[in-house]
Amino acid sequence: MRDRVLTRGQPAEDDNLRRGNAAQLSVIPPPEVVLERHSPPPQVVLKTMIRLFKVKEKQKETAENTKENGLVKKQSAGELRLHRDISELNMPEECKISFPNGKDDLMDFEITITHYRGYYMGGGFVFTFKVPAVYPHEPPKVKCKTKIYHPNIDLEGNTCLNILREDWKPVLNINTVIYGLYHLFTEPNHEDPLNQEAADLLRDNPKLFGLNVRKSIEGNIWVGGAHFPGCKTGDFY
Repeated sequence: MRDRVLTRGQPAEDDNLRRGNAAQLSVIPPPEVVLERHSPPPQVVLKTMIRLFKVKEKQKETAENTKENGLVKKQSAGELRLHRDISELNMPEECKISFPNGKDDLMDFEITITHYRGYYMGGGFVFTFKVPAVYPHEPPKVKCKTKIYHPNIDLEGNTCLNILREDWKPVLNINTVIYGLYHLFTEPNHEDPLNQEAADLLRDNPKLFGLNVRKSIEGNIWVGGAHFPGCKTGDFY
C-alpha cells in the first residue's frame, strides 16, 4: 500500500489549489489599481465638461439665429401639398394668382378672375384663399373680395361652391377650386343661392338680371338695396 506524500502536514491537493488561486489573483489588479489606471485626473474631467457645455451652447445659439433669420423653415404636410398644387396649376387664361404677403406665405393668396363673355363680361373678381394646415383633409377657405351681384355669392363675399363644403375630398386640389369659381361666372345657378333676390331675378327675368349685373360691374350705383363700388377692367371700358 502506497503512502500519500504530505508537505508540512498539509494535503497535496490543498497545496495545489492554493497555488492556482494565487496565480489567478496575481493577474487581477486590486480595485484601487483599476480605478487609478482608467480614470482621468479631475482637471481633465472638468476641462472636458466645460468644452462640451460650450459646444452645446454654440449649437443652441446657431439654431436660434437660424430660426430668427428664417433660413430654415420646416414645412407642414399641408404646405408641401399646396406647394405641389401651385406648381402644377393649369388655370384658364382669365385667372391669375398673386401672393399679397410674398411667396414665402403660400397659405394665403388671391385669385383674380376676369371674364370676357356672358353676364359678367368686363369684370374683375378677386377671391382670397386661406389654406388650413391640415390641407388637403380640409378645403381652403375662400371668399370673394369683390362686391358683385351674383346669385351664388352674397354681399359679404361668401361663396356657394359645393366642393368647398360637403363635396370636398382630399384628392381635389386648388386647380379644381379655381375652375369651380370660374364656372360660377360662366353659368350662375339660381337653384343654390346665397343672394336670393339675384337668384329669383335670374330665374324669372334673365334680361333684368343681366342689367343689374352690368350696373354692379360699372359701379357707384345701388342695386337691390345694396351699393356696388364697381369692378370693371380697362380692357372693356
